[in-house]
Amino acid sequence: MESKPPKARILIVDDEPGNITILREILQSRYTVLAATTGQNAVSLAASNPLPDLILLDIKMPKMDGYDVLKTLKTSQRTRNIKIVFVTAKDAIEDKMTAYQKGVEDYITKPIDPDFVLKTVERLTNKRSETGG
Repeated sequence: MESKPPKARILIVDDEPGNITILREILQSRYTVLAATTGQNAVSLAASNPLPDLILLDIKMPKMDGYDVLKTLKTSQRTRNIKIVFVTAKDAIEDKMTAYQKGVEDYITKPIDPDFVLKTVERLTNKRSETGG
């Protein structure tokens, strides 16, 4: 009997608990889901063991926004290789270009489409297993 590989760990970061609930419902049957409602909490969860494989990160949050979280994680030796996807209501092309220039893997606009979220997460977490981590 083959042992299943551990489920990929997804960290959802959004200051609106309702958005976390929606994403959790989409992902929890296939992934281990963690959640944070502040940027500060996201940074500490992202650095905990085991590291998340992917972070779904809102941009517009009080105190520490998604760009601050992204910069903090990308400048840390421990967390810089975690894949990050912005999940945001900001849908202007300038916002998307800025996000890609700063190092996000992908960009999902709200309101979210569950199938698109699943496909994006699947694509980014499957790369992990192909490259060995």
